This record gives sequence, structure tokens and C-alpha cells, in this order.
Amino acid sequence: MTALLTQDEALALMLPLVPDHGWSMATLRMALIGAGGDPIDAEILFPGGPLELVEAFTARADAAMADGAPSLGLDTMKQPDRIKALVRLRLRLMHPHKEAVRRAVAVLATHPARAACVAGKTADTLWFLAGDTSADFNWYTKRASLAAVYTASLLFWLRDASEDDEATLDFLDRRLWGVVRAVKWRKAITEKLGRFLPAA
Repeated sequence: MTALLTQDEALALMLPLVPDHGWSMATLRMALIGAGGDPIDAEILFPGGPLELVEAFTARADAAMADGAPSLGLDTMKQPDRIKALVRLRLRLMHPHKEAVRRAVAVLATHPARAACVAGKTADTLWFLAGDTSADFNWYTKRASLAAVYTASLLFWLRDASEDDEATLDFLDRRLWGVVRAVKWRKAITEKLGRFLPAA
């Protein structure tokens, strides 16, 4: 009897099959059989089906980005440049699996609430790795803004045929500065309003 694989091990076996067969339990079972495993393990590992597969795949991408972040020299950069460097790293890591990412986006498109949650987790990871420590209302607004920017950039990247993803990074750069300006504007408004509030 073979031991039950971990989710990461099962995803690694499945990933080469996804471009042709998609994020489905049938694809996972095919991968398990090909590795000499038991296809019934598919439902044990991912009882949530294709959506759980995609969420796990995205979480792996977030983790890989976090693992690679120390090599980027983020301490020498301003925060917007840190975000851009992290997204560049993430895209480079995902490049060999671009069709799998495309198919993952297709799965998430039919589950908008879960898609927003997935994007929010990636945005949270990006801000954390970029050194953001906000714990006030800005925590929510910054992450919601970055989640929207990252999602738009990812969709652009799926159509980007430029060398080294430069067109996507330019697209990201323009929208990141929009986020930075919005955060500064909210901070200024909050500070001005604070002058008129009674002391606690």
C-alpha cells in the first residue's frame, strides 16, 4: 500500500498535465495513476474539487514568491519598487506554467467570491513581504487596491508576448502609482480629520 501523498506532491505530479487536461479531478486521478498511486486519493487530498486545486496552486505560488524574496534586496528599495520586484519574481516563477495559470483563472472566474479571496491572499503576501505594517483601516484599503491591481496585471500578463514580461511590468507600474497616490491621499485626509476629533 503506497503512502498518501501531500497536496504539494500531488500538485507537482498534476501540473504537467494541466495545460492539456485542465484543473479537474480527472486530471489529478490521471497524475496519481501515472505515479503508481491510487486514484481514489484524489478526493481525499482535495475534497473541494477543482476550486480547491486552484487555490492550493495559487498558495504554492505565493509561498514560492516568499521563498525567493530574500534574494531581491528589498531593503534598498522604496515600497512601490518592492511590490514591482516581487510581482516580477512571481511572474518569472509562473512563466513555465502560464497555461496552467490561464486555466486556473478560468476556474476562478466562475467563483467571484473565492477569486476575490485568492487575490486578497496574494495581495496580503505582497504587502507583508514589502514591509507593510499598517494595522488600521489602511490595512483593508491597501490590500483591496493591490488585489485589484495584481488581478488586472495577471490578466494582462496572460496576453503579454513581450520579452521578460516588460509590457506587463509597465502596466503594473502605472497602476501601482495610482495605489500609492490613493494611499497618500487617504492618509492626508485622515490626518486632517483627526485634528477636528476630540481627544480620547
